[in-house]
Amino acid sequence: MDYLWTPWRFQYVTTAPDACECVFCAAAKSRDDRAVLIVHRGVHDFVILNRFPYTSGHIMVVPYAHVATLEDLSDEALVEMIRLARAAEGHLRAVYKPDGLNLGINIGRSAGAGIAGHLHLHALPRWTGDTNFMTVTGETRVLPEDLEVTWEKMRKAWEE
Repeated sequence: MDYLWTPWRFQYVTTAPDACECVFCAAAKSRDDRAVLIVHRGVHDFVILNRFPYTSGHIMVVPYAHVATLEDLSDEALVEMIRLARAAEGHLRAVYKPDGLNLGINIGRSAGAGIAGHLHLHALPRWTGDTNFMTVTGETRVLPEDLEVTWEKMRKAWEE
């Protein structure tokens, strides 16, 4: 058996919100954006780092409303979500200079939604060759940047 030590995750697993509380709702209520990884707050939606990213710079646009589908989202929140996704594309291109981007929404657990009860849109930079044997054979992601560094970069981009 292989072991991959991740001591930086200990704080997260020991201070995670109650399993019954939605992580997005808990983050939205927080007054400490750095601690919950929110990089931008809009009127109807906010932008947050993915705590378990596929790549450095992996962010999500999340409505404040706890809804599971696009059809349950208000028109105002839906329009803002798409506008924030467009802004996220620009910020990710400026900060990370990727070869491409993935933007997507998984609706429902069987569609791949890790948090199925609260709609969210993923935006992440991609580079040619950014997958390697660690992900394929070791089921492990190797990220070159700490979440704190990513938060600083993305927060600055959204403030400018």
